[in-house]
Amino acid sequence: MKIFGPLYERTMTWAAHPRAPTYLTVLSFVEAIIFPVMPEVMLAPMCVAQPKRGFWFATLSLAGSMLGALVGYALGHYAFEALKPVFAAMGMLPAIESGIATVQAKMAESPWAVFTFLVLGGFMPIPMKVFTWASGIVGVPMLQYVLSMLIGRGKRVYLLALAIRIGGPRAEAALRRYIEPVGWIATAIVVVGLGWLWWHAKSGA
Repeated sequence: MKIFGPLYERTMTWAAHPRAPTYLTVLSFVEAIIFPVMPEVMLAPMCVAQPKRGFWFATLSLAGSMLGALVGYALGHYAFEALKPVFAAMGMLPAIESGIATVQAKMAESPWAVFTFLVLGGFMPIPMKVFTWASGIVGVPMLQYVLSMLIGRGKRVYLLALAIRIGGPRAEAALRRYIEPVGWIATAIVVVGLGWLWWHAKSGA
């Protein structure tokens, strides 16, 4: 069953839309709060379609993610208890609670231990919202939080733009050819990553 190929073709169409940069920024913002689809899904084909503008697209994505990270932090800090039933209904509650336990363990070490963990977490294919909400709930200091989100998400989007800029048309051809296995591998990595968070939270309890 092919899923990622048709999705890729559809996203390539969106990437060519005159308002694609706006859509990317909004997607990056919403993904940091609640949306399940990572912005790289749209950023990659946009960079492929216009490689010379790739770093600008990456900057727009990062700006949207950072604003969303602040909103996600605030919601986690002030509204998590009220929204627990919503997350439970969406199947997101176990992942967020595992993230909370892990961030709490790092906070017990030091704020900079949390910083290091969040920077590394930003490079994992785990939805950003898990870390934004968990950080707000635990109360990670704002300096360490903002810096970690900036570095963690920044290196993802800029490395993606750089890889496509260097690869040029060959990157697009390779991505189109291998999109199905790459998509399934990325999905498996997400599942493993969430499982690791759950195991780490249980073992630290």
